Amino acid sequence: MSNNTSRSTRHFVAPLEETPLVAIDAVKVDEKPSNLWIDAWRDARRRPIFWISGVLILLIIAVALLPSLFSPINPLTEECVLSNSNGDPTAGHLLGFTKQGCDVYARIIYGTSTSISVGLIVILLTTVLGVAFGAFGGFFGGWVDATLSRLGDIFFSIPYILAAVVIMSVLSQYRSIWTISLAIGLFAWPSTARVLRAEILRVKQADYITASEALGVSRMKILFQHVLPNSIAPVIAITTISLAGAIVAEATLSFLGVGLGGSIMSWGNDINQAQRDIRVHPQTLIWPSLALSITVFSFILLGEVVRDALDPKARALR
Repeated sequence: MSNNTSRSTRHFVAPLEETPLVAIDAVKVDEKPSNLWIDAWRDARRRPIFWISGVLILLIIAVALLPSLFSPINPLTEECVLSNSNGDPTAGHLLGFTKQGCDVYARIIYGTSTSISVGLIVILLTTVLGVAFGAFGGFFGGWVDATLSRLGDIFFSIPYILAAVVIMSVLSQYRSIWTISLAIGLFAWPSTARVLRAEILRVKQADYITASEALGVSRMKILFQHVLPNSIAPVIAITTISLAGAIVAEATLSFLGVGLGGSIMSWGNDINQAQRDIRVHPQTLIWPSLALSITVFSFILLGEVVRDALDPKARALR
């Protein structure tokens, strides 16, 4: 009995050199914090397309805001000279003259603000309407979702270019940047609403939304503080691409003769006026078309980069 009580248990410990201590669950304090937006920025800045499109867009915005820095000639105050009709490029007139004797380069520079203004107003309108309809419909569901979705389907079934043609024809006496922007934006928001609604339906099933509801947080507070911020990424991507579509829509309407009035400088108006002389003087059509193409191409490229950067699956495949 005494032998059993005096017996001791021996513990064998391997030398420290053979089994070094490793902090498996240690927090790396020197590691930079990360979230969706930081990961998207880190991914986008590694792509040359992001910088190319970004520089082009910044240049276009600078031209729209400060056209006098890029053109010594102000076509808004200086009259056209008919003796220069369809003239070739000369010193001080890099791109030649239009049929009315106006400087092509100056008109392109001062027409940039019109296209950018229409695009921004249309995007602001479509984003406000699309977010409102998509957010409330997707989050509250039931009859709210059914009503807003059916209303969106009605507007979605009407091509916004066709609707804008009808509106601008009816309001032919009130053609302005605001009129054409409203004509386009009032029928272009359903796509934004559909994208946001689908994303909210996914996000609102998350555990942190259930936890917020269990804690008694109001539904409106959950929508604006939790659901909407985590659902807005696809809207940002589609908005960037839609901005290019709005610029094209304005140029299309002006080209068809139902857009902005002839007194408003616009790439679409210049293309419309130059189409009659395309066989004999194509340069008056080529240059405003090229400016329009570069602008639209830049926004589309940026939209593609933003969409891929905000998509974790797309980032993982690269």
